[in-house]
Amino acid sequence: MKKIILSLGFCLFAAIGFAQTAYTGQKFGEEVKPGNVKPAAQMEAAMGDKKTVDMKIEGKVVDVCKKKGCWMTLQMPNGDPMRVTFKDYAFFMPMDIVGKNVVLDGIAKKQTISVETLRHYVEDAKKSPEEVAKITDPKKELAFEAKGVVILDK
Repeated sequence: MKKIILSLGFCLFAAIGFAQTAYTGQKFGEEVKPGNVKPAAQMEAAMGDKKTVDMKIEGKVVDVCKKKGCWMTLQMPNGDPMRVTFKDYAFFMPMDIVGKNVVLDGIAKKQTISVETLRHYVEDAKKSPEEVAKITDPKKELAFEAKGVVILDK
């Protein structure tokens, strides 16, 4: 009996020791469970030829909506930041997180953004009317709709 209890105790200890820990930091929306997180820079390659893919990514925040934190952008290798929105506008980001790393769980998308939407984003970023007027063509881009976000404590 002692051997069985000792064996079960060892198994429990091993399971706890090897279990992945939750992310530490400020959390928004649904829980972001650890595991299978890709760097934002690898998102497009991981999507292959699909237009939408459910995935988790990690990246560095470049900008946040200046009105109320209703979107943010992440640094991407080509220099164009990737826009992140939040599912059903269920939550918003603090506006002071530029430069911080985040982990997101949601839907990666390849999409075309209309001129009207692009202008709206530029207005949200408090850009000048001249910059808004320069937008005349839709833009193909990568985007992400987050169900959950963790602003990492790193």
